[in-house]
Amino acid sequence: MDSLTQFVLGATVSGALLGKITGPRKAILIGGVLGTLPDLDVLLPTADAVSSFVDHRGWSHAFAVHALATPVIGEALVRSIKALREARVRTWLAVFLCLTTHALLDSLTIYGTRLFLPFSNEPVGLGSIFIIDPLYTLPLLFVAIWGLATSRWSVNFGRASVVALVLSSLYLCFGIVTQHKMVARAQAAFSQVGINPEHLLVQTTAFNSVVWRALVVDGDHFYNAYLSVFDDPDVQPTIYEYESGAYLSACLADNQAFEKLAWFSRGYYMLSDNGGAAIVSDLRMGLTPNYVFSFLVAHAKDKRMIPVMPLRVESLRAFDEGDWEWLWKRMRGLRAVREPEAAAVLSSDKEDVVLKIQRSADCG
Repeated sequence: MDSLTQFVLGATVSGALLGKITGPRKAILIGGVLGTLPDLDVLLPTADAVSSFVDHRGWSHAFAVHALATPVIGEALVRSIKALREARVRTWLAVFLCLTTHALLDSLTIYGTRLFLPFSNEPVGLGSIFIIDPLYTLPLLFVAIWGLATSRWSVNFGRASVVALVLSSLYLCFGIVTQHKMVARAQAAFSQVGINPEHLLVQTTAFNSVVWRALVVDGDHFYNAYLSVFDDPDVQPTIYEYESGAYLSACLADNQAFEKLAWFSRGYYMLSDNGGAAIVSDLRMGLTPNYVFSFLVAHAKDKRMIPVMPLRVESLRAFDEGDWEWLWKRMRGLRAVREPEAAAVLSSDKEDVVLKIQRSADCG
């Protein structure tokens, strides 16, 4: 999640546990700093752009590391803040929860968080909440601002902290339940046009939990569909079809950067040959064709794709003209074709059998 959300989440957790002991302001500041701490891994040096992308939300987000760090940080707080000296267990609990709630919240976004290192290196990324969601953040932000504005504990502040945590948690539950329902709807929608949805991902769109994107990668093609909570479930959604560039993977068989990206994206990636430059785009993040994370990993030479030091290819913009109007319509359950994808609408003559053109790899 964004840094503000992580700050106010940690602040509210700490405010609820330590506010009565230290006063709201100090508790909010302690929790806010702790809630931001795991994301400082972005400051660590990495070998290249792909490693920076893949290694983020690694060890600093692992529960085992949080368990080891808790007594160190907790004891430092107990010894430096007089009011906490008689509340060691409560302080350690606050530290642990500020760190772990950060990681748990991140694991609900689509990026991928390695919660279980060193026992498992598999990233957890549910995709049930967008990286920035005002409805989740606002109750926590209210409590954080209130706490910063006062140094004196009150029963009302304590109640507000608990209520904010309950409301924000219920919103997360709403996202998870809604995602489950959208998966079933997406499976039915893709099956209806002859697309095998075995490799299916359903995730929220920007800043909301009402409109969901369904993504299917199937061999040389991938497909987008956008589903709204308020859609008529009996109406077939618009499906958009694209080439995935999978045929280029044969040219990148020994490319370590490509292998990392293919693994981290869980297979939801697109390959493109841009004038002899092999570019890998993570399909999970960003709306087609503006992907947030794309990387140049090889150059064509002598009929081969030669690995290069990976470089991130920045998208010119996150949203295209008309996207906000389209999103607002879809949030209300109105049918609308997304203009930047209009040329890719799956035509009606493919509703029985989806035709696929198999391409052979040309690495030159």
